[in-house]
Order: sequence, then structure tokens, then C-alpha cells
Amino acid sequence: MRMQRENLHGTEDSELLLELTQGNRHAFDIIYNRYWKMVFDAAYKRVENVDDAKDIAQEVFVQLWRRGAKEPIKQLDSYLFVATRNGVFKHFELESRFVSEQYAGDTLQDPTSADQHVMYKDFVRSFANLVDALPPQQRQIFKMRFEQDMSSHEIAQALGISPKTVRNLLGKSLARLKSSYFVVFLLLSCFPAVK
Repeated sequence: MRMQRENLHGTEDSELLLELTQGNRHAFDIIYNRYWKMVFDAAYKRVENVDDAKDIAQEVFVQLWRRGAKEPIKQLDSYLFVATRNGVFKHFELESRFVSEQYAGDTLQDPTSADQHVMYKDFVRSFANLVDALPPQQRQIFKMRFEQDMSSHEIAQALGISPKTVRNLLGKSLARLKSSYFVVFLLLSCFPAVK
């Protein structure tokens, strides 16, 4: 049975999530008001653009509404953290596709754009090589998570391992890629940008 609207404001997250599985819009509104700033701040810290951070935060809560109505979410703060991080990754992926398409159109007209495009392609290729250099299971889990957009639970079921193992291996992959990617970024940024 749904809780009365006036009784939800002091409610714990776990109870709000349970209400969310029953389609309680008021419970969703409380979660949204409680966590929107946290999600926005986390996105903004990474993308450094107000409009992009707002878009990412909005998408996180749209997905929360959709997923919350289908299956219960156990840890709201963890879910929001992962969803925000994934939203940032998707933002950068879409942005890189846009830049790539833009470069493809410009390279015939502007030789300096051709140089920038080559550097960009080198950067993307370097990241793909870093992913391919991960240990096999970490690489598989990384690709399932970020290329196939599978949840930790879905990956665990597909591979016959625990969700905790999936999260641990994914964390190791991200830490390794982050440190290696930083080195690649430093090497490529040593070349002056062509204007």
C-alpha cells in the first residue's frame, strides 16, 4: 500500500525506493529534490559546463524513474554515483563523435584541421589500446559495462560471478586506465595545438 503524500518527506531512501517500484511520483520527486544538487555537482566537476552537467543530471533521474519502476535499487547513493559517472562517459563519447564528424568535414578544406584530426585519432587509438591491454576478464567486464551498457548485476549473471567481483574488477580497470590515460594525455599534449 502506498504511503500518504504528506508522510513521505522524512522517509528513508530505502522506503522511497520501494515506493518508486510502485510508481509513486511523489517519492521520486523527494529523491530528485534530495539528490539533484549532488548529481549535478558530480557531473559539473567532470564536464565543467553548467548546461552539460544539467543534461547529465536530468538523464540520471530519467533513468532512475525508468529503472526504479522495473526493479528495486538497493543503494541509492551508489546507483546515483555510477549513473552520473556513466552519464559523463556517454557525454564525452557523444562529444568525441561530434568532433570526429566535424573534423571529417573540415579536413578537406583546412590543412591545420587535418593535423588536429590526426592527433585526435591518435588519442582515441591510444585509449583503445589501453583498454585492449587490460587483463582479459577486466577488459571483458569494462566493455560489457561501457560499450554494452550492462549493469554490474547483468554482467555478474552473464559471467557467473558475483556483482561484488564485477565491481572490484571494474574499479581496478578504471584505476589502471585513468593512470595510463593521463600519461598518454601528457605525451600528446606536449605537441602544441594547431590553430
